[in-house]
Amino acid sequence: MKLLGIRGFSGLSALAIGAVLLLPACSFTEEALWPSLTGEDPAGAPAATTQTAAVEQPATASTSTTAAPPALGTNDFKPQGVTAGQSTGTYVGKKVVELRAELSRLQASVSQNNAILQQLRARIVQDSQRYHATVANINTRLQVGTTPGNPILVQQFNNARGNLERIDADTGELTQLATAVSANSTMSAFLSESSRAAFSVSGAVDEDHKQLAILEDEVNRTVVLIERLLTELAEDIRRQTNYVSTERSNLNLLSAGIKGGEIYGASLANQAIVAAAGGSVFQGPARAVDTTGRRPLVVIRFDRPNVPYQQALYAAVSRVLERRPGAIFDLVAVAPAVGGPARVALNSNKAQRFAEDVLRSLIDMGLPPSRVAMSGKTSGEAKNNEVHLYLR
Repeated sequence: MKLLGIRGFSGLSALAIGAVLLLPACSFTEEALWPSLTGEDPAGAPAATTQTAAVEQPATASTSTTAAPPALGTNDFKPQGVTAGQSTGTYVGKKVVELRAELSRLQASVSQNNAILQQLRARIVQDSQRYHATVANINTRLQVGTTPGNPILVQQFNNARGNLERIDADTGELTQLATAVSANSTMSAFLSESSRAAFSVSGAVDEDHKQLAILEDEVNRTVVLIERLLTELAEDIRRQTNYVSTERSNLNLLSAGIKGGEIYGASLANQAIVAAAGGSVFQGPARAVDTTGRRPLVVIRFDRPNVPYQQALYAAVSRVLERRPGAIFDLVAVAPAVGGPARVALNSNKAQRFAEDVLRSLIDMGLPPSRVAMSGKTSGEAKNNEVHLYLR
């Protein structure tokens, strides 16, 4: 079994990733120029040297598929209350009493919404802790090695997915709460305008204006409090929504790891977003281009059933995305051009199916399908059906 490596490519320094598959007496040659997942030399020549390789895990971007949960706001939004006053019997005095009652009802609504917010935050923290604990248990089991499709891990995965869906439901309740707080904001703006307008109404006594000044200050403080509540709610919703989306992608990769009984890392899509650091990330769709004369990033030779290429493929693409978040890939099905037309057509169909399997693996790892262009060709140098992955 060959070591998997990554060739150098334009704009990047040379990269090399060793990926030793879990088989006895794996061999490698120092003359290898690009990755191969078979036991033969990538150039087709016999291996120059053969030796027993130690069993290693390939380098990955992360040993965990989850990042720390986003921080929630910590402020407690409690109104200070409304100062009591006496009615002077004037028209303005009666208006002050009405506005004071409206402000009391508004502050009661704000207090209720604040209590709901604190409850939702506590629930999100609990759901996040359960989610991360479950995912950590799965990763620990995968890291030390386990059987493909381990039913214990499948059950834990279902529990983790349920916890993540609860976080998503909690975020939905935050959105509903934001709607209710927006109504409070509208009411506070009305009270602020009404209290200012009352100063210009004729027939008021000095006591009316004194109480109006106190009321206006309390309305303004309530307006500021509601605006801060809305701002913090919006930030909580944004962070939690992005987090749930990211973790769903990571769970897809974790599911693939459980299926194969091996650990990967973070979703390739999430790695690209992080590496981009706010820059432009290609959205596609990618279209096939001519790969003649280009050196493949990865070569997978299907010279036997069930070639275990997934871990090495993930490591190669992950390292590329760390340095080029907007990378586009060409996935080429290569069929040997031997035999008559019927044999070539049969080999081409098989190579196409192998390429589709590799594409599904990349999608499971989080790489958007729009970042991969598929094509096919025949080669007189190929002895078996192959799939080549090129970096554009």
